[in-house]
Amino acid sequence: MTEQTHPPTADARLQDAPVAPRFVGKVAFVTGGAAGLGKATAERFAREGASVVVADIDGDRAETVASGLSDALAVQVDTSDPASVDRSFAEALGAFGAVDAIFNNAGTVGAQTPLHETTDDTWRRVMAVNADGAFYVLRRGLAAMLEGRGGAIVNTSSSTGMGGKPNLTPYTFSKAGLIGLTRAAAIEYAARGIRVNAIAPTAVMTELVLGHIDRAPDPQAMRRLLENQTPMPGLPVAEDVAAVVAFLCSYDARWITGHTLPIDGGYHAQ
Repeated sequence: MTEQTHPPTADARLQDAPVAPRFVGKVAFVTGGAAGLGKATAERFAREGASVVVADIDGDRAETVASGLSDALAVQVDTSDPASVDRSFAEALGAFGAVDAIFNNAGTVGAQTPLHETTDDTWRRVMAVNADGAFYVLRRGLAAMLEGRGGAIVNTSSSTGMGGKPNLTPYTFSKAGLIGLTRAAAIEYAARGIRVNAIAPTAVMTELVLGHIDRAPDPQAMRRLLENQTPMPGLPVAEDVAAVVAFLCSYDARWITGHTLPIDGGYHAQ
């Protein structure tokens, strides 16, 4: 019987640190907002004064997250379905009138197999969420911002999209493509008051990663492997990522667009 790890919690310094009210009067739209990076970022936006749209394929979990925030709306959305994405933005605009910040975060890893064993179904599912879905959210979000007051968008890429890893070909391809999509959108909309950036996190200590550790043949060895793959030992927590997303969406980052920011403990500096 293997020893189970516990759900991750934010460093107390992250939870208790005062934050600037950078998003008072603003509306933030977060996909994949019911768990992990999305949930932490929705909570961060709320802490900084934003009205938050918690969008997720799991509507019940989205509602749970939204109910814990001061001014939030939960919407059920399948980002791989353009009609569902359009409906989710219509609900957000109906409730709040504008969208100022978007965390385009919904994604899936897919089955981890060698490339020559990757099935058509695995490839298509990962592309449907990570590529098509990210495009649908970006397209509809840009339209909303053009109709309103501009804004900032952060796409979730991955350190894997910057460097590649074995047995993750569809995921790697999709996340690398998202970097190109970020650059293209940033150039196209820079003069229209919209900034588009991406983040590229390493493995983050979320419930998803903890599940991966617990399912490994040797969980302790897997955890050591993950915690020692970057120059900075250990793993970030979701709140570390949320802080970066909030910065990129804030006026503090007003002169930053078209970039992919690694959150990788120095991995890509090697």
